[in-house]
Amino acid sequence: MRSCTPPAASPPFALRLLTRPLTAAGCAAVLPTLAQTAPTPADATALEPVVVSASRLPEPAFASPSAISLIDERTLREAGPGINLSEALNRAPGVVALNRQNYAQDLQISVRGFGSRATFGIRGVRLLVDGIPASMPDGQGQVSNVVLSSAGRIEVLRGPMAQLHGNGAGGVIQVFSAAPPEGRWAGSNLTVGQDGLWKAGLTASSASARNALLLDVSRFRTDGWRPRSAAQRDQLNLKWDHQHDAGSRVGFVLNALDQPDNQDPLGLTRAAFDANPRQAAAIGAQQQTGKTVRQQQGGITLAHSFTDATTLHARSYFGLRSLDNTLSIPPAAQQAPTSAGGIVDFSRNYGGFAVQLAHEARTPWGAPLRGVVGVEGEYVDEDRQGFINDAGQRGILKRNEINRVQSDAAFIQGTLGLSPTLDATLGLRSNRVGFNTQDLFIAPGNPDDSGTLSYAATLPVLGLAWRATPTLNLYTNAGRGFETPTLTELAYRPGGTGFNTALRAATSRHAEVGAKWRGARGLRVDLAVFRIETRDEIVVETNSGGRSTFRNAAQTTRNGLELAVLAPLGRFMGGQWQAQLAASPLRARYSAPFVSGSGAAAVPIAAGNRLPGTPEFSAFAELAWRGNGAATGWSAALEAQHTGKLYVNDANTDAAAAVNLLNARAGWSTALGSWRIETLLRVDNLTDRRYAGSVIVNEANGRFFEPGLPRRVSGVMRISQRF
Repeated sequence: MRSCTPPAASPPFALRLLTRPLTAAGCAAVLPTLAQTAPTPADATALEPVVVSASRLPEPAFASPSAISLIDERTLREAGPGINLSEALNRAPGVVALNRQNYAQDLQISVRGFGSRATFGIRGVRLLVDGIPASMPDGQGQVSNVVLSSAGRIEVLRGPMAQLHGNGAGGVIQVFSAAPPEGRWAGSNLTVGQDGLWKAGLTASSASARNALLLDVSRFRTDGWRPRSAAQRDQLNLKWDHQHDAGSRVGFVLNALDQPDNQDPLGLTRAAFDANPRQAAAIGAQQQTGKTVRQQQGGITLAHSFTDATTLHARSYFGLRSLDNTLSIPPAAQQAPTSAGGIVDFSRNYGGFAVQLAHEARTPWGAPLRGVVGVEGEYVDEDRQGFINDAGQRGILKRNEINRVQSDAAFIQGTLGLSPTLDATLGLRSNRVGFNTQDLFIAPGNPDDSGTLSYAATLPVLGLAWRATPTLNLYTNAGRGFETPTLTELAYRPGGTGFNTALRAATSRHAEVGAKWRGARGLRVDLAVFRIETRDEIVVETNSGGRSTFRNAAQTTRNGLELAVLAPLGRFMGGQWQAQLAASPLRARYSAPFVSGSGAAAVPIAAGNRLPGTPEFSAFAELAWRGNGAATGWSAALEAQHTGKLYVNDANTDAAAAVNLLNARAGWSTALGSWRIETLLRVDNLTDRRYAGSVIVNEANGRFFEPGLPRRVSGVMRISQRF
């Protein structure tokens, strides 16, 4: 089997750990992009983008027996100013990426409806950046450390195959840094927009036969459209990739994030949103709501080829993350003996290892066989404290605990050629996630809340892929999913103290059928139809003052369809035209009744109610023109985006209305000797629609609505030089 170059990764911070096994990170330098000329019908996969998320081995997207989308570097650079991952993710069917315009709470990302309950951070979706998990072992993640200015591609894997990556039933989103171009380059980029928005960055790279180095540093600032929504973010991304010999490659990665004093404007009630969506909740100013986050992490990767057929990949990573979060809980509500206060302060260290061995062979009857076997381990150690929030000032201690989460897993996956056109894939993952908390704050009325919990599951997946013709690939998959509560979701017990030990892991059964067609002149059509049945779905029970409690719903079902079309339209008006469509109908329902809340606040939820935060239909369409179809010259595009109605709670008593947005962009690029210049002008929300960009599910004070931005203009300039 041909070996694939792994990406740069970072110094060995934890020598006891080995690295994440994904071959994917190592293939960045050899990936073709979607912009390439289409293959001829004789070989529909000849120039297909190579992906690695489904099988953990490089393979053409056309041949992958799964629903998978790839967003290439050009698309990332044209999709927006390079500040938020939501700029590009809406091009992947099945993904809903809602920009909350609140940098204290991160984006709201869901895949096939998983993750929509998140009040902050990302849940239900496995996140990886250059092969290093951005999701912790409990399943909670964040995307604020993604450096888009140096990103090369994004892979989005949906369906049963995603379950082999672990704790996250919705899917897997992987971000890979760009491979440095040959030679030595240095450049700068500047983004400017309204509301005091700007982003400035410097990049440098050097690539030779044995070494590839990439450095990216940037600062982003905005005053925000709403009061109390100012934010700042400083980022660093450093990668070094070294070819030790013909069969061995080692890489290092280091990145850092500093988000000081990001303000939180909170959500709005229906009345406040209708009256003036630009206002902020008064309690936010009273309690000085906001968040400071700092994170540094590094890792080391190793790829070694024993033979052309057998390769070893290993990875280790280690990180530090600290958070200081002031919540909107009124002072009186913080006085109860069991209250954890209104200021959250934690520091955590985390890390992990993975080892993967891949082998390719032939059966005694001559059929191709390739397999992967590996082990993974991840941990989080956290020192968490809570204090009284007295108008933004830190008061007395109300919470003090040490938490640990550890995940251990083993997996095996194999693909066997049953015939020249039919492949079978079988995979199995065994996963255990353990939680432990040591309560150091014991006082009258607040007993010792120490405890342990453990969740385990064995996840099988089976798939068939049939190459019906050289241009048509049909596949079907089935498998089981597993999603544990996060540490935050376990932290509070409704009506009591200590771990919410009654909260169970959600288990799901996934079934999918799909088709991939590659027509003449680059036409591409991907279609997937799926059904997901989830038992013990984890849902928000109460959500007040920045603190949430959770419970299990009896059962949910998700029935959906995902369509992606990429259609070159030929030459007209001196350039190449192209159309793109991503459409995702989704019917996500509670399939059994349950009771939300407790006591006087208990509300019966009927079977058939929609899962809050999940639109029944989302779509993205683009008509793009590129002068001469080349890498230099003029380009322009018109984008349309639809997000369906978003219900705000389990009872479906209110909803953010469906919205249609229209965006436009124009760009120009040129090469002047050793210099390269790129410019981009965007107008988002061209028709100046008034809408809710996202909702806070089951918010107890009725502050469900997070306003979207009105018409906004931004400009980007990038200048680079080769030495």
